[in-house]
Amino acid sequence: MANQGANERFWEEFHGPNMGYIEEQYELYEKDPKSVDSTLKELFDEHGAPEWMSAPASSATNGAAQTSSVDMVKVTSAFKLVEAIRRHGHLDAKIYAVGSNERAPTNMLEISRYGLSEEDLKNIPADLVWPDAPVKLDNALQVVRTLKERYAGTISFEYDHVSHENERQWLQNRIDSSEFQVNLTNEEKKQLLKRLATVEGFENFLARTFVGQKRFSIEGLDSMVPMLDHIVQAASSDKISNIMMGMAHRGRLNVLAHVLGKPYDRIFSEFHHSPDKELIPSEGSTGINYGWTGDVKYHFGAHREIGNGEQSSTQVTLSHNPSHLEYVNPVVQGFTRAAQDDRTQPGYAQLDEEEAFGILIHGDAAFIGEGVVAESLNMKDLPGYRTGGTIHIIANNLVGFTTNRRDGRSTRYASDLAKGFEIPIVHVNADDPIACLSAISLAYEYRKKFKKDILIDLVGYRRYGHNEMDEPRSTQPLLYKQIDEHATVSHHFEESLIKEGTIEEGTLKEMFDNVEKNLREIYNNMKENENKEADVKDRPGGVERPLDEIVTAIDLDRLKKLNEELLKRPEGFNGFKKLEKILQKRSNMLDEGNKVDWATAEALAFASIIEDGNPIRITGQDTERGTFAHRHLVLHDIESDETYCPLHGIEQAKASFDIYNSPLSEAGVLGFEYGYSVQAPEALVIWEAQFGDFANAGQVIFDQFVAAGRAKWGEKSNMVFLLPHGYEGQGPEHSSARLERFLQLAAENNWTVANVTSSAQYFHLLRRQAAINDQEESRPLVLMTPKSLLRNQRVATDSSKFSKLNFQPILRQPGLTKETKKEKSKVTSLLLGSGKIMVEIEDAVEKMEDQSFETLDAVRVEQIYPFPTKHLKEILSEYPNLEELVWVQEEPQNMGSWYFVEGILHRMLEKGQIHRYVGRPHRASPSVGEPNIHKTEQRRIINEALQLSKGGNKS
Repeated sequence: MANQGANERFWEEFHGPNMGYIEEQYELYEKDPKSVDSTLKELFDEHGAPEWMSAPASSATNGAAQTSSVDMVKVTSAFKLVEAIRRHGHLDAKIYAVGSNERAPTNMLEISRYGLSEEDLKNIPADLVWPDAPVKLDNALQVVRTLKERYAGTISFEYDHVSHENERQWLQNRIDSSEFQVNLTNEEKKQLLKRLATVEGFENFLARTFVGQKRFSIEGLDSMVPMLDHIVQAASSDKISNIMMGMAHRGRLNVLAHVLGKPYDRIFSEFHHSPDKELIPSEGSTGINYGWTGDVKYHFGAHREIGNGEQSSTQVTLSHNPSHLEYVNPVVQGFTRAAQDDRTQPGYAQLDEEEAFGILIHGDAAFIGEGVVAESLNMKDLPGYRTGGTIHIIANNLVGFTTNRRDGRSTRYASDLAKGFEIPIVHVNADDPIACLSAISLAYEYRKKFKKDILIDLVGYRRYGHNEMDEPRSTQPLLYKQIDEHATVSHHFEESLIKEGTIEEGTLKEMFDNVEKNLREIYNNMKENENKEADVKDRPGGVERPLDEIVTAIDLDRLKKLNEELLKRPEGFNGFKKLEKILQKRSNMLDEGNKVDWATAEALAFASIIEDGNPIRITGQDTERGTFAHRHLVLHDIESDETYCPLHGIEQAKASFDIYNSPLSEAGVLGFEYGYSVQAPEALVIWEAQFGDFANAGQVIFDQFVAAGRAKWGEKSNMVFLLPHGYEGQGPEHSSARLERFLQLAAENNWTVANVTSSAQYFHLLRRQAAINDQEESRPLVLMTPKSLLRNQRVATDSSKFSKLNFQPILRQPGLTKETKKEKSKVTSLLLGSGKIMVEIEDAVEKMEDQSFETLDAVRVEQIYPFPTKHLKEILSEYPNLEELVWVQEEPQNMGSWYFVEGILHRMLEKGQIHRYVGRPHRASPSVGEPNIHKTEQRRIINEALQLSKGGNKS
């Protein structure tokens, strides 16, 4: 009833001709709400029908005869102006500390654009254009001025692209009311000034002490540090367990020192090439490097624990980050999801979005320029990747290295990419630290309420060149003329505090002097480094240890019990009959005389791993079913489309099993899963490429994180990469997982690279990998997995190989292996190879019943790195008359394993022995595109390997 009364009072403002106009428009609105002006539609949506349209005819007639006191056309125009301020206030906002001349002028907020004057606005009651305003206003002119202050000041907003009405309305209410704004006491303002002085003073000290060294200073974006302070404090108060942060170089040293608490002396010691002296941290400080080869100072991350006065505490983690800028984004999201997941119970891991959240600090040029950003943003609401909202901050310094905005993006703002993902955007001037705190406060509140991403475009500048060694005045002369004449944020803030009487003149100088004195004292008290010959650290012992002795065999009765569990279905589950018929054939695979295929071996490995209490997470494109329709670990009810994962029916499981189809992404998903594996070391994290060739779209993650992360940063990952690999005539993008690239990156036991040829070998390799979860021996596994071999009976294995053996890095080749000393004495050539080609050779030998191979023996190298040198030497010693080692592969000579194994084989040769290559010649492309040519090439390789004929089938 109260609302009805408010509506009646609203419509009382309309008289005379305007009543007829309103009636006409309302009749159109009733037929089709979209047929009237959007402003009128909003009025009708909120206030319903004009009250006189349902009143007695006499009163309506009397009202229509009255003289108009308000011009409805002008009210409509005023309403449009008010909405324009909310939607387009950012176009006229004071968000640029410098460089605003680059922004095109706008008339979107000019009164005259709407056919109005200030006098017109004065004559319109405030509540006609801003009903239920949070402040007392008399007229529309006051409304316009108030809203311009809130939407077009040093902070402005874009949220009209958000489709959810409740989110848009919440944001509008918070902004309209100014409730999100941070109000500081005088003492808090002084503390904020002191913080800004500490941030700027630290940069000044580094500049004077380590002249000419790169530091990627924060200057121009100093307010970022108090913003991060604010959000860390808020999270700690809310007892959030983890804050995961990622950022590139700009301002990183300052954030490490002041947000992560990295000791100053440790940072000073990392400026190794200082002309003053070689430095080591003082006693009690932590060591310089994390890994054994280390990294440059502005790539390192850090951890900090912040107590909140109770038993719990908040862990703040800044991820290590290479120079590949935005590639840390999905890694941090993976950290966050891993911190949120409870993996201790069977079924899918239980997600608690209150446990952790992520903060990502982007570069303005990189945010819009790097494709991995879009891949990462796309994961924000997907079931397998959701983290309950990330807070994004663009550290907008207006220049990308030396590239201006007009050359770096096709959009108005660096933040515009976020609009496609319906992420609200807050633009804020980095020279207004209180507005910056308000922005981060709103972002934190939004994330907390809606569990969604939000972005702050922190618009500042870069006081020096990209890395302090560049001269920016040669490429941005006008911009840097403004910067040179522009005072720092601490001086701006000091001036405002002096004007309001909060501090006295000279307060900031005193603060700077104290910062300088403190830093100088720390620096002077540091020891000189007596070790003049710096060297790489020794690798941890666990990295050095081989994995050959790990026991992975399982009792056959246990395997059969797990297999039974995998074939159970919930009561009433309507599986796809054709598929169920195929799956039920697995029931007797473990019986004597039968063989276990690849898919069953994988399912049994997974089941045994979660039974042992190790969680598993496997993702990839089409991973639930398997690209080649072999896995089927997520079944669909044909009546309801509800799903069931057979691994969730393992009664004796002691840990979670997560399986998700990923978005069509490689770099983003790879980074996410790598981050998850680092944060959850007890879990076996697996990523499967749809085809192994597609892994090259995530090469940065492999190169900078997976292969080198432990050596650079001490960051352990035990992740598994399943990369379907094999030449089946499907063309250049569906043949090779680029095995050679992983071998080229292989060193210092940084990972295992394998290409196995039996289901039991796959089973044992997965179990071995799970056994080193969270151990010093942890290392990733890069596995070339089969395609056509998935259903090949030569890959299927007798159950005894599961229950009696462990993983074998080298296997004897079936059909060619010589058993007796006499047979071995006749062997002059030993054929070595890996993967599918060896299975095809086995098949070819079996078909050549009339062919003698007494001078030829063969072995399969199942683990290529670390190369099983010891095992191979033992085998070579069995052949007294061996003349040559022959390496065979399907890949071209400049690809595959050849150039990796060539040197290893060469060093094994005895006097008079040679080694040679059999395979495709050097190629620019991984494979041919014509299937018939592929078949001819494949026949030639097999024949040449078996020393038959070097030609293909002439027909």
